[in-house]
Amino acid sequence: MSIMIYNSMSRSKEEFRPQQPGKASIYVCGPTVYDYIHIGNARPAIFFDVVRRYLEYAGYEVDYVVNFTDVDDKLIRRAAEVGKTVPEVAAQFIEAFHEDTAALGVRTASMNPRVTEHLPEIIAFISELVAGGHAYPSEGDVYFRTSSFKDYGKLSHQNIEELQFGIRIEVDDRKENAGDFVLWKGAKPGEISWDSPWGPGRPGWHIECSAMARKYLGDTIDIHGGGTDLQFPHHECEVAQSESLTGKPLANYWMHNGYINIDNEKMSKSLGNGVTVHELVKGVKPEAIRYFMLAAHYRGPLNFSEEAIAQAENSVERINNFAGNLKHRLAAMDNASPLEDGQHEALREKIAGIEQLFQAKMNDDFNTPDAITALFELVAAGNQYMQGDLANAKGLKLLQDALERMDDVLGLLYAGGGDELLDEDIDRLIAERTEARKAKNWARADEIRDLLAELDIVLEDTPQGIRWRRK
Repeated sequence: MSIMIYNSMSRSKEEFRPQQPGKASIYVCGPTVYDYIHIGNARPAIFFDVVRRYLEYAGYEVDYVVNFTDVDDKLIRRAAEVGKTVPEVAAQFIEAFHEDTAALGVRTASMNPRVTEHLPEIIAFISELVAGGHAYPSEGDVYFRTSSFKDYGKLSHQNIEELQFGIRIEVDDRKENAGDFVLWKGAKPGEISWDSPWGPGRPGWHIECSAMARKYLGDTIDIHGGGTDLQFPHHECEVAQSESLTGKPLANYWMHNGYINIDNEKMSKSLGNGVTVHELVKGVKPEAIRYFMLAAHYRGPLNFSEEAIAQAENSVERINNFAGNLKHRLAAMDNASPLEDGQHEALREKIAGIEQLFQAKMNDDFNTPDAITALFELVAAGNQYMQGDLANAKGLKLLQDALERMDDVLGLLYAGGGDELLDEDIDRLIAERTEARKAKNWARADEIRDLLAELDIVLEDTPQGIRWRRK
């Protein structure tokens, strides 16, 4: 079954056909590292991590690049405020980014290029644009000549005469046209800078991704991703400068995730309603944050609230309770099953159908909400199976393997895979043991007793019934 991707460029779903069979290249715009990442940054980090995971699940070898903008106006201001150098501030928040995204289950990218480590490539890229008439120096700056690229506006589907310029596009008298954007910024007194053919300065925001993507992934990327807010001006400008230089498409598929609102208001610094991952994970399980992000389709808006997070925590708890019960039931059982393989055909067929549904939903533009629904179908089928009389090690292993395959894409299981039973799980097992003893099912009663003993759960008979405590 083919993977279909909604391409922002064509505004339609297209079959994914990578340039090299069996290989996929992805470039996702990373953060400007002047502060801790907020949940708006976390959404693309988590979603594109799932895209990368699913392509690997589907058999692709994936080159996954996420850049760091480690010099710009925000970093310069932050460094001045805290009395540090720009590289010191960048190093602090790059480390924080890795810590926060690792907590969210985001796997390390194949490459995390930094702007300050690629000045030669950026300067060479700008020089080629100048030589080709697509850019021009002006009083120490260098600007891209948007009139030289006839398709400017094709990604955001805007007419060049009607464009509304984003906050990072500066309008001043040094430009030939108001829509021209900066490739190289001449240094102001006291600012960090590098030498260039146009004088000391630093790269503009848009040029960095074009230069680094070209170095690591070639002239054309399979998938270029980021938040909807980057579609214009950032990605539009990337398209213009890259395609003017190479004459080739910068990316074959453009993917953009939707905005996050906070209690139905757009998240912004001016409103003071930003939520950093660094603080959020102190009170919320990271897996619940990940679930919250994936429970809505990536292209739609997402509303963050305490109620939504509480619902996510409950849902992810159900999945992990199932994983823990599977693990502990399996550990307590004799691997030698008294049943023939044929007696598990119905379970195998059920699991296969669920996995086919999971794949169909993920193949349909990475529909994670419906993929999660398929995961819950597995949980329901597994719980029903464990309550039946035929449950044994072979069946439990079929369920566990399927859960692990699906979770290898979604990443919702707790670290450790359910090593510790929750209180309600222990109560349930004790109740099940009591019923087994009443029914003279001594094998199951002993199995539960041994399981609890392995987990250092001590059972005590009292006049009020069985009580338990942890050693």
